[in-house]
Amino acid sequence: MEHQSYAYARNHWTLEPDLPAILDRYWKGWRAHQSELESFGWLAGGEAYRIADHVDREARPVLVMHDLDGNRIDRVRLSPAQESLNRQLAAINRAPYQGGSWHLHFAQGFLLADPGLYCIQTITNATIYAIHKYAPQLAPWKEELLEGRAFGATWMTEVQGGSDLGANRVRAVPDGAVWRLYGDKYFSSGAGLTDYALVSARPQGAPPGPKGVALFLVPRLNGKGELNYRVRRLKEKLATRAVPSGEVEFDHTEAHLVGRAEEGIYYILETLTLSRLANAVGALGLARKAQLEALFRAQRRVAFGKRLEEHPLVRRDLTDLAVRIAGGLALTFRAVAAWEGAWTQTPPYSPRYHYARLLAHLAKARTAEHGTYCTQLAMELFGGVGFVEDFAIARLAREALITPIWEGPANVQALDTLEVLFRKGAAQPFAEEFLPRLEAVGTEEAHLAHSALQDTLARLQTLSPEEAQWRAKDALRTLADAATVALLYDLGSERHARLAALYARHFLAKDEYPAWAMEDQLQSV
Repeated sequence: MEHQSYAYARNHWTLEPDLPAILDRYWKGWRAHQSELESFGWLAGGEAYRIADHVDREARPVLVMHDLDGNRIDRVRLSPAQESLNRQLAAINRAPYQGGSWHLHFAQGFLLADPGLYCIQTITNATIYAIHKYAPQLAPWKEELLEGRAFGATWMTEVQGGSDLGANRVRAVPDGAVWRLYGDKYFSSGAGLTDYALVSARPQGAPPGPKGVALFLVPRLNGKGELNYRVRRLKEKLATRAVPSGEVEFDHTEAHLVGRAEEGIYYILETLTLSRLANAVGALGLARKAQLEALFRAQRRVAFGKRLEEHPLVRRDLTDLAVRIAGGLALTFRAVAAWEGAWTQTPPYSPRYHYARLLAHLAKARTAEHGTYCTQLAMELFGGVGFVEDFAIARLAREALITPIWEGPANVQALDTLEVLFRKGAAQPFAEEFLPRLEAVGTEEAHLAHSALQDTLARLQTLSPEEAQWRAKDALRTLADAATVALLYDLGSERHARLAALYARHFLAKDEYPAWAMEDQLQSV
């Protein structure tokens, strides 16, 4: 790895220029965890970075279908290094359930970044979350998951439905104290690794559509110790190879109802909101790693008689990376703060919960765009060798491609955001938070963001539902960008005020970055 990466064997926490200021704003107790973050920064930039690369190139999970006696086991074989790392990484899920903060979980997820390794922990976290809130009778399973002795998963996708949960056909039939599931899931992350999975299914006699879907917990082994479902095959994927994903078949599968059947769709959407925040920090973590790779190369590589970072065109691209990542982090951790204040709520939810959903949607959609752009731009800064698998940057660009798709592509995010803005009333608190902040800043760039936010909300409210959908993605991108400008200013540092001005000029005014940024030190870490 040391011959393939400039960022390897460096502490990715101590290199971080923006996250400490953001944590100062939203998590006042973070400094008590500084040594923990520093230790995790070594892991993220060292062993985890190396193992992720090793799994991607040479040690993908393999499905083992039978044991020595010919019994179906449908278990994946992992690299021993990944097995050990998976158990070690389980610690990032503990803080929210043991008196700590979601900020610690998501800060560590950002530092780790690798979508495969982090996905294993996020789907496990979603399983812990559902047990913690809605299935306390299964608390022993929660403890296994928290300790890294077991892993969880969220299996919702069916081939005919994709992101449309209302199209789910897996059937759930009551059978005494348990339920029995029948059907299959088309894309099941963690297949072959999972011990306890969250599964969406339609109880017998339930109405059609999403409100007829309930949530179940399905153990790998049933009460008799027998294999409870079958893994048909693993998927071949372009990236995220560290997490096995496959097709799962249920036939008389033992399942345990989570909470109330009629509230199942709401529990599912809660876990999706949680996963969308993880998607956002994962996208930005990949962008940061790509930025580090490109920056260190630009500082070392000489072309046309001087180091790459001394060329104005390269400095412009490095500025672009710094602006996008800082802005994405500010928006994402504001969404994390909203989630921290609302996650314990249960249906029916308060306006505070719906506002947290809105911010999570905006963060997920916008950071996915920033993440893919940043990794591709960083690859370009490497020149021709950036497209060669000899270098770490190529894998980062491949990995980032999944972030706009997982946990709902842009079209689904747009539909959900329109619903929460207007049907759930989140437009008003959104305007009440950000318009006064931008007005108080008083700069030309803040005024630009103020006008963009105000005009976009007003325009959306005048459109028919069909035309609002037609324009939704661009409108929601504008709302996310205007909020990002306010949040960067809100951090209160000279660095972040300059980043806010650059963000507004580039993404709201659609201008090139001003020439003064060429001589600035915003590009450095």
